[in-house]
Amino acid sequence: MRTGSEPSTARSPLRMRLWLSVWGMIWALFGVVAFVATGRAGWATACAVLLAVTVVDLCVVIRHLRQGPHYQPGRDVPPYEPERGGRGGRSPYVP
Repeated sequence: MRTGSEPSTARSPLRMRLWLSVWGMIWALFGVVAFVATGRAGWATACAVLLAVTVVDLCVVIRHLRQGPHYQPGRDVPPYEPERGGRGGRSPYVP
């Protein structure tokens, strides 16, 4: 059942994605440098593609963080009522 407190108690995964993107960007950059230094162009290209993906993800996460919170219903919006019907017209809570 929805209690109505979900918007105020919900947590966004954006900060975790931010730090995972930074971590991935550091390792992908390290991979590019290491594989270029050892002469493995294929692996360096793969790490460069991964680096590009992590940079794009980092930009998206930063953009979403700067947008701030989106619409959340206020305290004047009542919680949803629980479903009364259930399957076959009977409530699963009625014996």
